Amino acid sequence: MNTTECAFTESREQVEENLERWRFALERRGMKVSRSKTEYMCVNEREGSGTVRLQGEEVKKEQEFKYLGSTVQSNGECGKEVKKRVQAGWNGWRKMSGVLCDQKISARIKGKVYRTVVRAAMLYGLETVSLRKRQESELEVAELKMLRFSLGVTRLDRIRNEYIRGTAHVGRLGDKVREARLRWFGHVQRRESEYIGRRMLDMELPGRRQRGRPKRRYMDGINEDMKLVGASVEDAEDRDRKLVKTENDEQSRVLQMFTLIYSSALK
Repeated sequence: MNTTECAFTESREQVEENLERWRFALERRGMKVSRSKTEYMCVNEREGSGTVRLQGEEVKKEQEFKYLGSTVQSNGECGKEVKKRVQAGWNGWRKMSGVLCDQKISARIKGKVYRTVVRAAMLYGLETVSLRKRQESELEVAELKMLRFSLGVTRLDRIRNEYIRGTAHVGRLGDKVREARLRWFGHVQRRESEYIGRRMLDMELPGRRQRGRPKRRYMDGINEDMKLVGASVEDAEDRDRKLVKTENDEQSRVLQMFTLIYSSALK
C-alpha cells in the first residue's frame, strides 16, 4: 500500500523520532515503510541540518514535494506550481479542443465550457499560493492564448484582450484567483482558534528577515486583496459578509457592448 504523509518538525532529531514512531506503528499492524520511497524536505533552510536516517539508512532529501496535487518548493517559491497550473490548463483545453474550436458553436457556449473545464484546472490550489504580479500575468497570458485559439483569432487581427473576454463572457483570471483566495481566508478565519490553518496564518516567526527585498508572503497578498475590496479581518469572520467585489452594472454593460460589436468579426 502506498501512502503519502506529511510531518512538520523543527529539527532533525524530531524528524528521526517521528519516523521511528511511524515505522513502529505501521509494522506492528502488518505494514512496511519503504526506505527507498521515503523522502523529506527542508523549507527555507539557511544552514545544513545534516542527514535524516531511518534505522541507520539515509533518507532521500528533495527540493520540491507534491502533496494533494500542489507542488511545495524548499525555497518557499511557487514558480513550479504556477507552471504546472498552466500545463494543466493546456491539457484540459486540448481534451476539449473539439468543442472549443468548433465554428458551429457560439462563443458564449465556448466560454461556459472553458470556465467549467479549463479554468477549474488552472485555479486548483491557487487560493493558498502567494502569487506575484509576474506569475499572475503568466497565467493570464496562457488563458488569452486559449481563448484566441477557441475563437479563431490571432494577434494579427489586432483585437484587444477586453473584446476577447467580452465575447466569450470570461472575466480576468486574476480576479477569480483573488475571489478564491478571499473565500478560503474567510473560511479559515471562521474556524476555531485551535485549527491548524488558522494557527499557521497567525503565527509570528522568530528572528529577522534577511537583507534585500523580502519574499512575498501569503498574508501580504491577503492584505492587498482586502484593501482592494474595502474589507477587514473582522468582516472575514462574518459569514454573511461577502469579501469579493463583483462587477458593477457599468462593467456588465461594456462587456455586452463588446460582444455585440465584435461577435460578427470573430465568427
